[in-house]
Amino acid sequence: MAALIIRSPLLSILFYYVLATAVAAAAAAAASNVTSDEEYWAERAEEARANNRAAYVSDPIAAMNRFNTETLRATTRRSLRRYQGPCAATNPIDSCWRCRADWATDRQRLALCARGFGHKTTGGAGGKIYIVTDASDDEMIIPRKGTLRYGVIQGRPLWIVFARDMVVRLRQELIVSDNKTIDGRGAQVHITGAQITLQSVSHVIIHNVHIHHSAPHSGGIIRDSKRHYGLRTRSDGDGISVLSSSNVWIDHVSMYRCSDGLIDVVNGSTGITVSNSHFTKHDHVMLFGASNDNPQDRMMQVTVAFNHFGKGLVQRMPRCRYGFFHVVNNDYTHWQMYAIGGNKNPTIISQGNRFIAPDDPNAKEVTKREYTPYSEYKDWVWKSQGDVMMNGAFFNESGGQNERKYDQLDFIPARHGSYVGELTKFAGTLNCRAGKPC
Repeated sequence: MAALIIRSPLLSILFYYVLATAVAAAAAAAASNVTSDEEYWAERAEEARANNRAAYVSDPIAAMNRFNTETLRATTRRSLRRYQGPCAATNPIDSCWRCRADWATDRQRLALCARGFGHKTTGGAGGKIYIVTDASDDEMIIPRKGTLRYGVIQGRPLWIVFARDMVVRLRQELIVSDNKTIDGRGAQVHITGAQITLQSVSHVIIHNVHIHHSAPHSGGIIRDSKRHYGLRTRSDGDGISVLSSSNVWIDHVSMYRCSDGLIDVVNGSTGITVSNSHFTKHDHVMLFGASNDNPQDRMMQVTVAFNHFGKGLVQRMPRCRYGFFHVVNNDYTHWQMYAIGGNKNPTIISQGNRFIAPDDPNAKEVTKREYTPYSEYKDWVWKSQGDVMMNGAFFNESGGQNERKYDQLDFIPARHGSYVGELTKFAGTLNCRAGKPC
């Protein structure tokens, strides 16, 4: 048939006319798709703002108090003595699930264990278990069933688990929809190649996976949900990028060597907890608030708890703008420039952390106010309470006289800073096996 078309001038002309018309129609559709994509994401962002307002805590001090009370209860000497033998759950998040031998048959119990500002996060609780059996990532528009990408775009709650140890090499950013849990327990799962994006969504849990070597990508046509795909622009190569989202819990992840930040939380996102994780070999670790010109980040509320900031880190653990940030019981064993920084008047409450300064005499200060004179930052509320400072580390506090006064329940006593080694002993991914405690 092809030979006949080539030999017939009339048919050849007709063929090329039809082909040109199809190309023009496709180009027009692509052009219109850009506009529809912009409208689509604008609608999604507006819906997300409503969810974010609902997740916002009007009294963050009360939320912090609840977190501290549970931590105090879980970290008394009596409580620590209770955990002997193969399973040691030494903080209130891990105590909720880790020492249960039935975790593999009751995975969704994990959704009850979030603490801090992300404590309402349910992830895929109530949904079916979806098993990733295929580590490939070849199809951006119609992902193959059994792949991680197929699971995260579904329109219903899903609890996503992995059939075996695997390396998922993403070809483009992985766009996660609402009400999803990515649960790597029971396997060693590495997600590499491109960033995980949470854009205008709520109720997402990312748990017990390795995330590393994320690279920028030029974008293209990518499916972001069961009912929509569209043109995506360039992705930065973050490990996890949270935009305009709420009720997000990132727990027991190991992250390193991504092209941009390891975790970015921006565009008015709130109700976030980052816990029990291990960060190494990276420059810009966490960015909470991406722009000085984005005052919607005033509603951002993030808890950073029980993490180990380890070897090869430089700065931003985290760097904050505008919002309220509770940094509690983390172990800072390495940094090259500074540990905690920010600008645009964020409230930063540092409690019961251990800060071990580098030997560099010019990098002893834990804090850094980015490009801000003392006359401006002197009234910002940055407080260190019960922190342990080692090797010359010091925290430059600030805050005006009208600052709220804290009672004993508002902070973790200094003795808890000495427990940080125990609290973060199991930070990062766990080697969980079915039928045994993790």
